[in-house]
Amino acid sequence: MPADLPKRILIGRALRSDKLGETLLPKRIALPVFASDALSSVAYAPEEILLTLSVAGVSAIHFSWQIGIVVAVVMLAVVASYRQNVHAYPSGGGDYEVATVNHGPNSGLVVASALMVDYVLTVAVSTTSGVANVVSAVPSLRGHEMGISITLVILLMGMNLRGVRESGGAFAVPTYAFMFGITGMIGYGLVRDVFFGSDMPAESAGFQLQALPGDEGLAGFALVFLLLKAFSSGCAALTGVEAISNGVPAFRKPKSKNAATTLLMMAVFAVVMFMGIIYLARLTGAQMAEEPSQLVGAPADYHQKTALAQISEAVFSNFTPGFYFIAAVTGLILVLAANTAFNGFPVLGSILAQDRYLPRQLHTRGDRLAFSNGIILLAGAAILFIVAFNADPTRLIQLYIVGVFVSFNMSQSGMIRHWTRLLRTEQDSKKRAQMQRSRAINAFGLVMTMAVLIVVLATKIGHAWIAIAAMVVLFVMMKAIRKHYDRVSRELVAAEEPDDVVLPTRVHAIVLVSKLHKPALRALAYARLTRAHTLEAVTVNVDPSDTEALRREWDERGIEVPLKVLDSPFREVTGPVLDYVKNLRRSSPRDVVAVYIPEYVVGHWYEHLLHNQSALRLKGRLLFKPGVMVTSVPWQLESSERRKPQKAWSAPGAVRRGEPRPQRVESRTSASASNASNPSKDADS
Repeated sequence: MPADLPKRILIGRALRSDKLGETLLPKRIALPVFASDALSSVAYAPEEILLTLSVAGVSAIHFSWQIGIVVAVVMLAVVASYRQNVHAYPSGGGDYEVATVNHGPNSGLVVASALMVDYVLTVAVSTTSGVANVVSAVPSLRGHEMGISITLVILLMGMNLRGVRESGGAFAVPTYAFMFGITGMIGYGLVRDVFFGSDMPAESAGFQLQALPGDEGLAGFALVFLLLKAFSSGCAALTGVEAISNGVPAFRKPKSKNAATTLLMMAVFAVVMFMGIIYLARLTGAQMAEEPSQLVGAPADYHQKTALAQISEAVFSNFTPGFYFIAAVTGLILVLAANTAFNGFPVLGSILAQDRYLPRQLHTRGDRLAFSNGIILLAGAAILFIVAFNADPTRLIQLYIVGVFVSFNMSQSGMIRHWTRLLRTEQDSKKRAQMQRSRAINAFGLVMTMAVLIVVLATKIGHAWIAIAAMVVLFVMMKAIRKHYDRVSRELVAAEEPDDVVLPTRVHAIVLVSKLHKPALRALAYARLTRAHTLEAVTVNVDPSDTEALRREWDERGIEVPLKVLDSPFREVTGPVLDYVKNLRRSSPRDVVAVYIPEYVVGHWYEHLLHNQSALRLKGRLLFKPGVMVTSVPWQLESSERRKPQKAWSAPGAVRRGEPRPQRVESRTSASASNASNPSKDADS
């Protein structure tokens, strides 16, 4: 059975690099892949507006449709701006690239930090919100929210590890079902109202909504502040809009045109669904209250349903299956909205890794041509947030939208600079008019998103500081990573003149032995084959009787290589070897010391615990010594041979007088600047 069979079953057969074009997305698949977050936001954004306005009682509810219009205008302005982004910056860098090019690297890192935090929170909020909806319908699951949320994150991670195209196909049906369900509900409600004049009261329509104590009769600045707060809450509908600009490389050609079209499709559906739900909320009289005491006339055991559930129950009062369909697709889309982050975060991480702000492993595609390391990192970070906040969506959502509106502001201002720079050199009047129009759209978007950000920070700073702190930590970490990579690059740059390279004068080879067994004899044979200037075997005198037995056998076999015995009063192996190597380097600084370590290769994970530990510690110390080369000479045990058949050679006679040297050897060499060897390949010395 192949060793990687479980991996193949979970994520599928590995794809060749030249198959990358086959994984690119058509618009019909790209829409659910990249827009599920923005589309699902309409399920809770109208409810957030109603909840915020409920503080002032029923007198403020009539402002909901005006606020909805403003949110829709902002969304259209932001989408129009991002349509310009995908044409001007199609590499997939999105807001990060716009800010970096137009404001500088530090601004780009601010945007990148904000987006990465927002992506992590998107996964955490979406999964916990979906689970909360399921638990409210199936009370027997209460108390298991964290386990279910973590399981969902792992399932989403696994689906995305199978590749963007496969995950997109899996998520397309639920996303389109949600779009069909919501638009169908809006159309059905309009038909019942306009053509049949049906009365469709929500279950909360008969209750009297009162203001919270101290908030009665809001006017002037207090009312304006409340409306702004409701507006900022409704702007949760804008989360996920930026994902398409970060995913342009995943589109089929022409990439920019297809991405811009997908953005427009997303905006049209999102605005229609958002405004339609607000219209139905007013039509059905649905009310939401922050405190149960606000709903006068409600039963003592009244459990408040979500706004969308109340609306769908009222609209489909004569068609119960419609209500259950809306409930099912809404819960599903809230969970699958996390898929937007699973497509945006890895691409952004890959670009940051290419710019040396994140580990280079994030730039590597996995077996299925997805950025596997980024997908796994996102899942791990989201699970940490879920655990830290006990899978409570109410607490997690307070951290939400700060990051995305930081990136909105930096992107909009960057695009204004972009158009201003182009206008300085553009002479064509038609192109200048188009650029000026685009700049005006970006300027309007900047004003609106800046207002949202200010209101969010002013009203949610008690919780938003956690997201801000996470952004600061990411910013500092990425700066440190870039500094490290730059320093390493300067150290490793090749000299311009070959004469500048100081070559070693001699190579002093050392073979570490503890017993005169087959692995030790193979290491001696290989060391002789390398023809070092001097060669000696070294053992550490931990047990005098064992050392004396080794001496006798060495002489009896007539081995030409001299045996050096190092004293160890405290029965420690690593220290005496390090001191000996250090003395050799001190006496001849221009010499290279080559240390050969015999190793066992085992076939089972549990055998690693029984072998290679002392060699691993010694190797880890030697690799940090300048002028020291560490070579591992493997000896395959029978367990490894059973896992992967391989003809081994034995070299006991290769070091005896008058006998020929072996014709084939196997080795694994690590220079002193490399990382420590895999512990599973180190053997006792």
